[in-house]
Amino acid sequence: DSAEASPSVVFENIERCSPNCLQMLLENISGLTVDADFTVELIPEINVAVATFIKSIDTKDFVEKCSQHKRVREFQMTARLLESTQTIKAENLPDSISTDYLTVYFESTRNGGGPVSDVQLFPEENSAIITFSDHKGNT
Repeated sequence: DSAEASPSVVFENIERCSPNCLQMLLENISGLTVDADFTVELIPEINVAVATFIKSIDTKDFVEKCSQHKRVREFQMTARLLESTQTIKAENLPDSISTDYLTVYFESTRNGGGPVSDVQLFPEENSAIITFSDHKGNT
C-alpha cells in the first residue's frame, strides 16, 4: 500500500452523466470547487473522466465516498485511484519535433519531469511514447 496516494481519481462508465453534471456531483461529494480545488479531464473515447485534486485530500477516502454515493450508483459509474505509470503518450506534436527535444523537455523538473529512459516517436500520428526511469516523472 503506497504511502503517497495518487491525487487523481478515474471515473469509468460516465456516459449517463453529462460533463457539467459530473463536475457538480464531484463538488457535492468532495465539498471542493472545480478549477480551484480540482480539475476534470474527459476521455470520451474510452468513456472515462479523470479528476485531479490540486488541493490535498485523502483520495482513498474520496473514492470510498463515491462508491457509496447514491447518484454515482444510479449513473452506474465506478471510481478508483489512478495508478502510477512509467509511460505516457504525448500527442499533437509538431512535425519537426525530435526525440532529443522530447527527452530534454520531459526530464525538466520545471515541467514536472524526471529521468527519461526511452522516447519512441510516431511521426505519422504526431505522437510519442515517453518512458521514465521511475513513475515519479510523469505528472
